Formats: sequence, C-alpha cells, structure tokens
Amino acid sequence: MTIKQQIPNFITLLNALSGSIAVILAANNQLVSAALFVFLGIFFDFFDGLAARKLGVQSELGVQLDSLADMITSGLVPGIIMFKLLAITAESPEYVDMTNQWSSDSMHWYGFSIPTIAFIGLLIPLASAYRLAKFNIDENQQDSFIGLPTPANALLILSLPLMMEFQNNDLINSIILNKWFLIGLTLISSYLLNSHIKLFALKFKDWSFKNNAMRYTFLLLSIVLLIVFHFAAIPIIIALYILTSLVSYNS
Repeated sequence: MTIKQQIPNFITLLNALSGSIAVILAANNQLVSAALFVFLGIFFDFFDGLAARKLGVQSELGVQLDSLADMITSGLVPGIIMFKLLAITAESPEYVDMTNQWSSDSMHWYGFSIPTIAFIGLLIPLASAYRLAKFNIDENQQDSFIGLPTPANALLILSLPLMMEFQNNDLINSIILNKWFLIGLTLISSYLLNSHIKLFALKFKDWSFKNNAMRYTFLLLSIVLLIVFHFAAIPIIIALYILTSLVSYNS
C-alpha cells in the first residue's frame, strides 16, 4: 500500500488509540476524562471516512478497521461507564441523596465485590458488537443507517457523567443515579442499536445546501441546543436525530 492509501487507516488507528485511553480512564473511575477521549475518537471516526472518500482510497481493510476501532471507542467505553454508574447505585444507595457532591473521584471499589446489577451495563458493548457486525455485511447502509450508529449511542451514554459533573442539577442527578432509569436506558439503547429504524447519515458527498439541507439544519439545531442546554442537550439531539429521520423517510 502507498502512503496515500494508509492515511485514512492512520486516522482510524487514532480513533482506536483514543478509545483505548478512554477504557483505561473509565476503568479507573475518571469518567469525564474518558468521555473527552471518546469525543476525540469520534472526531477521528468522522474524518477517516471523509479522508478515504476525498483521496479515493476506500478499501475493505478500512471498513473492517473502522468497525474494530468503533467497537473500542463507541462500544466498550460506554458499556464500562454504564457499568460504573449502575455500580454506584447498587453499592451506595445513600449517595442518591448527595448528588450535589458528585465528582469523578467519588467512586470507590472495595475489594473485589462487584454488584450483579452493574453487569447489565455490558449489554451495550454486546449490542454494539452485533450492530457493527451487521453493518459490515449490509450493503444498504451507504447513504443511511439502519439502527442507531454506535457513536451516537456512545454520546448518549457519555452525556450522563458530563451532566453530573458540569451541570450539577439536583433533579438531573437524581434521575441519572436511579438504577431503574439506567437499566431502562441500557435496554433502550441496546434496542436502538439493532432496530430497523432508518436514520440519515452525516456524510457529506459535497458541501451544497441543496443536497444536504437536512444535515445542515440538524447540525444548526444541535449547536443551538448545546449552547442553551449544554451537555443536557445531547439526549435531546439524539431524540431529534431519530424523529427527524422518521419524518424524513416516512413522508
């Protein structure tokens, strides 16, 4: 392979590296730092495909490598974070009344005791792996997606510790630290990953507004929501993404 052909693969490997660092951070209870590296990995994930298309060097190797990197960054990391959040609710029920003191340093493991309920969070990497495997053999997902893309699902899960850390709203924190909410969100996200819902892809073949009106409108609304609601906007944006796609493909 030429250097030109390897450029997109190198960007994909930066995604895998970012995800690997995020795994280490999440395993050590540094959930906010882990989220930042996932964001960095998703940034690389967006640009590796763009680079491959612009350079005209798309390959089967790149497709497989991209999914392997996504499994780490957008599959394993959100699963670990959900595992950690569920463990908090199981090990420290009284902590729900102290949500205003939440920080990434507040999570501690005692010995090797692991609450059984926390393992429910690992449904996310399992569902992500299945979704990525289906994507690799599905030729109908070139210009759109069937089911929620793993990066979008990762952003949804990662928004939880970010909201707790930076917005510190008692109502939001009490909802997030409710085990039934976390279990429900895990089941819903796992379903959405492998659902038959058709969703538009944020892939720009050109930069014209005419051919990308829906994408530009969605991105603009997302920016506005982030400015107004900060990290709490992420779940709203994911819901908007799904609703916009449903309206667009069924109108």
